[in-house]
Amino acid sequence: MKKKYWFFSLVLIILLVGVIDSLNGVPAFGRKYKMSCSVCHNPFPRLKDYGEEFASNGFVLKDKDTPRYYQDTGDDTLSLIRDFPLAVRLEGHIFYNNANTRQFDFAAPYLVKLLSGGALAKNISYYFYFYMNERGKVAGLEDAFIYFNDLFGSGIALAVGQFQVSDPLFKRELRLTFEDYLIYKAKPGLSHVNLAYDRGLMFTFGLKSGTDFTVEILNGSGIEEADASKSFDTDKYKNLFGRVSQGIGKALRVGGCFYYGKEANRVVVNSVQMWGVDATLHLGALELNAQYLERKDDNPAFSAVSAVEASTRGGLAELIYTPGGDNGKWYAVGLFNWVDSNFPGLDYASLSAHLGIMLRRNIRLVGEVTYIFEDPQGKHARAGIGLVTAF
Repeated sequence: MKKKYWFFSLVLIILLVGVIDSLNGVPAFGRKYKMSCSVCHNPFPRLKDYGEEFASNGFVLKDKDTPRYYQDTGDDTLSLIRDFPLAVRLEGHIFYNNANTRQFDFAAPYLVKLLSGGALAKNISYYFYFYMNERGKVAGLEDAFIYFNDLFGSGIALAVGQFQVSDPLFKRELRLTFEDYLIYKAKPGLSHVNLAYDRGLMFTFGLKSGTDFTVEILNGSGIEEADASKSFDTDKYKNLFGRVSQGIGKALRVGGCFYYGKEANRVVVNSVQMWGVDATLHLGALELNAQYLERKDDNPAFSAVSAVEASTRGGLAELIYTPGGDNGKWYAVGLFNWVDSNFPGLDYASLSAHLGIMLRRNIRLVGEVTYIFEDPQGKHARAGIGLVTAF
């Protein structure tokens, strides 16, 4: 790397640090409850156990009433939020050698996201975010759902809308690294099915024994726009995803999942089956997350003449180190990605090292280096620095 590029990058970091101290935004839920982001996140957007409980409870804290949350209209049957909750996530990066270009790239803003969520009534809440800018274009809605907690007093929660199929496993939108969880996005040939975004129903239920159940009923066609007949699903089939997980003591949680479905391209049908195992281990300041998945497609090219089966497997291993706990000023992440398939274009393997410095509770200065062992673009390394904010 030429000296002038190192110098320019250093000057940019100094300028960023200089202006950041004037920013003191507080995201929507922090404003609502008048609490620090660290109550639910460490570091943001990664959720702690308390944050997971808050989200599963419909964005309501069980042990804290929300003062003057609803507007007094004189109508007891109307729940009207007094102050509509909004937050913004803004992120920008400088990359070197992204996609093996051997070039610098000023990727700022990389994303600008508008978020909102809250309780509409007792046991009914909503959440959505809108990408005002993602990689230079308006991407639109991704997560967007209504959430019914304790449905009809059954203890079952129901989310209706669009969400990531893999959310019960490891949440892609809450990861700390720029490098993604690639196995969740893998789809061979012309298939629309993966474990990223889809539309449908998500049922969740937990037992006092620490056993959690998730069942999702899905379109299986992603979240593309509706067709000319105003239909979102591209075929007559509905797909099924399920997961069971069990907590073992305070340190370990293990789980297993499956996916079964079909998709049609005109009259040709592709059957999709997936199964996987996952685990999370907490050891003091260390958290280890691991995922393994296998997938079988019987005709992902939708050939009416000679079907070619696809066999895809892969996983991820993520180690997160937060030495200072809730008051930590820095953290580190190591991430390994692996995808292997007999279908062309899917093979991928990478190792990432990520370091984050908390300039403020809601502002992270990040640096990340990824070495990509296997990729259609060939072996290469990518390095970047960036700023991630939420306010």
